[in-house]
Amino acid sequence: MNKSELIEAVAEYADLPKTSVSKVLDGILETVSVTLANGEEIALVGFGTFTVKDRPERQGRNPATGQPMTIAAARVPNFRAGKALKETVNTAVPEPVDA
Repeated sequence: MNKSELIEAVAEYADLPKTSVSKVLDGILETVSVTLANGEEIALVGFGTFTVKDRPERQGRNPATGQPMTIAAARVPNFRAGKALKETVNTAVPEPVDA
């Protein structure tokens, strides 16, 4: 599912215009990005937690030449799924029945 499909699905679920859902989704994504950039975490009970992890500098290899190289340290976003999301994902979804 891409962003436009997500907007369409939420608009249908909430019975709202797509333009409103699009603005809300853009606001959520911007807020999550800025909050993580500031080093804070976002916990959505049952869904999961967004955090930022520090990845240290490490040694790697250039895939084109095979030469060793240093990969710079970085801050990377991380998502840890909540219990309810894990349970939903692991629940078998019934196939549609043709009538």
